[in-house]
Amino acid sequence: MDTSESSTEPKTPTPAAVAGPPRRGWRRWAMDTRPLRIPAYRRLWSSTIVTAVGSQLTAVAVPKQIYDITHSSAWVGAASLAGLLPLIVFALWGGAVADTMDRRRLLLITNTGIAVTSLLFWLQAAAGLDSVAVLMVLLALQQAFWGLNAPARNASIARLVPENELPAANALGSTVMQTGQVVGPLLAGVLIPVIGLPELYLIDALALCVTVWAVYRLPSLPPLAGTANRRAGVREIAAGFRYISLHKVLLLSFLADIVAMVLGMPRALFPQLAAQTYGSYGEGLALGLLFAAIPIGAVLGGLFSGTFSRARRHGWMVIGAVVAWGLAIAGFGLSGNLWIAAAFLAAAGVADMVSMVFRGAILLSAATDEMRGRMQGVFTVVVAGGPRLADVLHGTAGSVFGTRTAVAGGGLLVVVVMLGLAAAVPALRRYRV
Repeated sequence: MDTSESSTEPKTPTPAAVAGPPRRGWRRWAMDTRPLRIPAYRRLWSSTIVTAVGSQLTAVAVPKQIYDITHSSAWVGAASLAGLLPLIVFALWGGAVADTMDRRRLLLITNTGIAVTSLLFWLQAAAGLDSVAVLMVLLALQQAFWGLNAPARNASIARLVPENELPAANALGSTVMQTGQVVGPLLAGVLIPVIGLPELYLIDALALCVTVWAVYRLPSLPPLAGTANRRAGVREIAAGFRYISLHKVLLLSFLADIVAMVLGMPRALFPQLAAQTYGSYGEGLALGLLFAAIPIGAVLGGLFSGTFSRARRHGWMVIGAVVAWGLAIAGFGLSGNLWIAAAFLAAAGVADMVSMVFRGAILLSAATDEMRGRMQGVFTVVVAGGPRLADVLHGTAGSVFGTRTAVAGGGLLVVVVMLGLAAAVPALRRYRV
């Protein structure tokens, strides 16, 4: 890496580190699948395909069941907040745990815990408990397990694939997750009238059994020499934050996502835009299209990730992607035509995919292995918390300035703030592999 803050960690050679023949024709543009040649990564990625859809079934079933019980959207929102705090706490702690124990073992424990929680969701629904309190407790438990799981899962990738293939591996994983966000809710909407709500939880639980089996077949991923005797406590979490503050490229990678999501994620305004600005197209059509456009764009970006995944200037790719996101969101805010607005949102989804790929690659390559779990824990908190803060900010700004002004202004703010950060701190601009 051409950076003063690069890691001195020795790299473990893998068979896939040997470059294959150059891709020709249309294959240069298609998704880079080199990491799938590595059996261990292929197992990890394959398990993601199953759970990406299954988890979305539960994500739809929980708010649906709460609304059926209470007939109140306020309770649905309260349940979402009930899951946020355990996610934040356990993601930070889980990152520290992932740096002190065998990550394969941690993945086995947490995936089993998530599967058991999904089974409990099924049991309460099948028994007809109709208890919001039970649902909120189970949701908090599920998010706690997920917070422990995500840092270990993401940190493991750097031990399974060579450094030059990290962007490709991140693109493969992100594309699957984004596809799940599109397919899962649509599938849930089709299945609920046919098989009923409880069975959605059961399908997710069964899918997670596949994930547990795939993780069981991974190689052992113990801490590297000299890092196994630490305890995962507050001191280790604090050390992770100190590490971020001392490595500007890592700090800026987090700030880039915060800037893009907090200032430029307008999903809280989608219902009002669908009803008022795009109501003539049909409120239901407009709302569905607005919510689906960004994930669809992200999936398309992943499918054609061969156009960017081999880039070496990771810092400039993050800067360019965040600026492109801001410009696309501003264009969306200025659009009075629903289809043009959806096109701008899809373009924002492509930019978000590029940003995710290279921010993830920076976190895995710029941090040493004994810090990767904690970096991924902070990453999980940022990804989960940023859009929720954006909901509050954009909801307030939309009420004060109007929806389209709030959206367009937020997009332009993203551009200005990101370019200002890039100009003020050169570490991200200079970062490359």
